Amino acid sequence: MAPGSFGRLLAAGGRALTGRGLTTRSPLPEPTEPPVALVYRGPATLPGCPEAVAALLKSSRWGFDVRYVGPDEDLPLTPQALAGAALYAQPGGGTLKRGYRHLKRHRDEIRQFVHSGGRYLGICLGGYLAGATPGFALLPGDTDQYIASTAATVDSDKSTVVQVLWHGRRRTLFFQDGPYFWLRPNAQADVLATYPNGKIAAMVTHFGAGRVAVVGPHPEATDDWYIDAGLRVAGRLGTDLGSDLVDTVMKP
Repeated sequence: MAPGSFGRLLAAGGRALTGRGLTTRSPLPEPTEPPVALVYRGPATLPGCPEAVAALLKSSRWGFDVRYVGPDEDLPLTPQALAGAALYAQPGGGTLKRGYRHLKRHRDEIRQFVHSGGRYLGICLGGYLAGATPGFALLPGDTDQYIASTAATVDSDKSTVVQVLWHGRRRTLFFQDGPYFWLRPNAQADVLATYPNGKIAAMVTHFGAGRVAVVGPHPEATDDWYIDAGLRVAGRLGTDLGSDLVDTVMKP
């Protein structure tokens, strides 16, 4: 489903020979519609988080038509809305307990969307919600707090930064009590990043015919996130890593 692509014309120069030896021009194919990405915006998130995810998706090579969904949006989160989307994004937010309380009624429809071939992108709280305790149960495993894990390099739930190894390269990302991810024995997943203690920080896995991308830190964070939290802006923001996560989950 490559965005913005055009099919090739049927013959060289878009021409086809008729049976009488006459040359006529084949009609141009219709432009491909951009894939739709739904970004949740509502009480299970915080101001700025949905907008940053939307900006990440819009800047990706997929050319998404990004639309917000939520209880106060023009487009509610419904099976009908999901049916027309290629990807559903669950941004960061507050606590898992509060977030799941607002979204548990959508659990089955989100699971069905992904199982039928849709893509799920979960960042921070959205990563927690991909787990099962509680959550949408989209992972072949579950989630837990990185700050509570053995040898964690962050021990506070306040906004800070965390180092990760993303495809083996050390990077610094905005972090606020994000999850790590664990897998059941023999579970299959594409691990993109790990924390310094070896716990999984970002991965992509299958759920039915669909794919699920989750990340604990915030690769979508813009420089104002750092400034507002009194943090030194990372020498390089993580949007390229966010794009890598999106590219991986959108693979066939």
